[in-house]
Amino acid sequence: MGKLQSRLNSSTSRYRPDDRVEENSPVKKVQQYSPAHADAVTSVAALTADLCVSGGKDKTVVVYNWRSGTVLRRFVGHEREVTKVACVFESNRFFSASRDKTVMMWEPHRNSGPSQHFPGHDLVVTGLAVSPDSSQLCTGSRDNTLCKWDVETGQCLRRAAISRNLVTHVCWVPAEPYVIQTSEDKTIRLWDSRELQVAHTFPGKQYIQTYCDVSQDGRYCLSSSNGFGGEGCEATLWDLRQTRGRVREYKGHIQTTASCVFLPKGLDWSPVIATSSHDCMVKVWNQDTGACLATLCLDGSGPLVSLAVCDYSTLLCASFNSGIHLLRINSRKGLALQEMAKF
Repeated sequence: MGKLQSRLNSSTSRYRPDDRVEENSPVKKVQQYSPAHADAVTSVAALTADLCVSGGKDKTVVVYNWRSGTVLRRFVGHEREVTKVACVFESNRFFSASRDKTVMMWEPHRNSGPSQHFPGHDLVVTGLAVSPDSSQLCTGSRDNTLCKWDVETGQCLRRAAISRNLVTHVCWVPAEPYVIQTSEDKTIRLWDSRELQVAHTFPGKQYIQTYCDVSQDGRYCLSSSNGFGGEGCEATLWDLRQTRGRVREYKGHIQTTASCVFLPKGLDWSPVIATSSHDCMVKVWNQDTGACLATLCLDGSGPLVSLAVCDYSTLLCASFNSGIHLLRINSRKGLALQEMAKF
């Protein structure tokens, strides 16, 4: 597949927080804002330094200002629940996938309806990723296929099918023509998006792989696993340059780990990652050692299904029962997680 070059993503403005929690400040009461959705939230992504986009079982896509706690736009068009949302940070468009087998493109200032429509899958669309230049879209489905699309025309450029490859998530490698994909067949695949061919398949895991993320320098990949009773339920770190085996595992959740993300390096801590799980826990881990640095239990939230990184100290976490949670990382003395608001 050739060596993946380590190149820093230019969008470093994503990681400039406006404020941070002081260690000795009193614990703040969780602020309750207007709910973004009327039902379970299935996916959330950071759109700008102030805005996020989310999708839910209520079939809607919502643009929300998480700093002020206000819904800016609500988009209706899907016939069934939204399964994934995706965007390029600070772009003027975003995408949603659905159980109605379609993907739609939306623009915040468009008066009505999606600005592009991507039909073509035979079953629910469960993977959605946008190329770094926003020109192409990669989608995956439980129909065992991956598709590459031209964003402007809506044309399907490539389609690839692999037996039993029930796609669970897709993400694009920054500054590279590669896509990472997880599957219910317990594998992680690296695709060359130019011809939509598998460039590498990582060693199989014991449990279904539910999610994946790639570090901003394009060097590492994270995947997360389903499981129960503490078996499985881990996140796994892979080196995209040395692809013969896993680098490290992060174990501590007791139910399915549904999401895993790299956090940008803060001013005073080593590289860290975050995971969310059906056990209502969000955990922050030392990427290099595998040690769990902080755990936050969101009681009553139900399964936690999606994480989004706003900046190096701010996370958004989508839940089935209690909307979207705004979390802040306190780093004065070690690391601690604090829930600031929910909406």
